[in-house]
Amino acid sequence: MTLPFYAPPEQIMKDRSDYARKGIARGRSLIAFGYEKGIAIVAENNSRTLHKISEIYDRIAFAGVGKYNEFEQLRIAGVRHADLKGFAFSRLDVDARSLANAYAQSLGQVFTHDLKPMEVEILIAEIGLSADGSDDRLFHILYDGTMVDEDTWIVLGGETEKITDQFTSEVSAGPDLSLEIGVRAAVGSLSDTEGCLQPHNLEVALLERGIGRRAFRRLTNNDLKGILEAD
Repeated sequence: MTLPFYAPPEQIMKDRSDYARKGIARGRSLIAFGYEKGIAIVAENNSRTLHKISEIYDRIAFAGVGKYNEFEQLRIAGVRHADLKGFAFSRLDVDARSLANAYAQSLGQVFTHDLKPMEVEILIAEIGLSADGSDDRLFHILYDGTMVDEDTWIVLGGETEKITDQFTSEVSAGPDLSLEIGVRAAVGSLSDTEGCLQPHNLEVALLERGIGRRAFRRLTNNDLKGILEAD
């Protein structure tokens, strides 16, 4: 009689974690930070059509690093979740915390029960209704469903420690930071690990207060040139 294959649960979880982290590390990093008018998200992206940063709902943005087709599936599911909740109740009932909880449960379920974990890390960002940004939110959800509520900035994917040290040595994210200084610091921090970045291989989007109900907008190449070339 042959014995069935056995591996300790902790070894299985470790192998899945190592597999997911390696897949995520092959992707490009992104930085999200609070500034005087909202939240900015800066990522390296050579594609003009395959976005890493997208709008989920009126005041909520989604960003992902790792395997594109996997975090795109998650983005679509998030849009549907938000639309259904907003239709059934109220637009103000759609918030980042409940959406991040749903993502965390989904990723945790896949990590625990499926053969292959998702090779993604995702960010859910929301600007609140207060003018001072005190109720802005950044939720970082890992491949295993772990969810972290960040304060004013976060780095996802790649060499996070090196990028974090570089970025925090240059600026202090928060309500006093200007968009121009923050974007230049973020691009400089990403460039230290990814090579020299130019507007054509960057993707930058904002959640900005005071522009109407839908707070999400993208910066164009011309916008980025003006920011990066400014003295």
